[in-house]
Amino acid sequence: MNFDFTALDSATYVFIGTLLIAALLVAFVAAAAFAAIILIGAMSTAWYVVKGVLVTLVQGINFGWDRLVHHAGQVEIPGDFQTQIAPSTGSYSRVALKDS
Repeated sequence: MNFDFTALDSATYVFIGTLLIAALLVAFVAAAAFAAIILIGAMSTAWYVVKGVLVTLVQGINFGWDRLVHHAGQVEIPGDFQTQIAPSTGSYSRVALKDS
């Protein structure tokens, strides 16, 4: 069975061309959607990795600070501080009276 393309009307060519362009557009949109899904998944994974690193870093800083404060609270200074005697006229030392 031989098909004669000369017997087709120009409207048929337009219809077939429209179907081909629609098929190309559908393929392009499907490929773009698939690429977007892959990128969203990759960026989501990357975000969880970055978030985990930042949370671990902050927890490490907090742990180090707690150890430093705990250690500083237990350190005893070997010398005694010399008390300073301040000149005073009353029972409260080092009180500056303004405009009295």
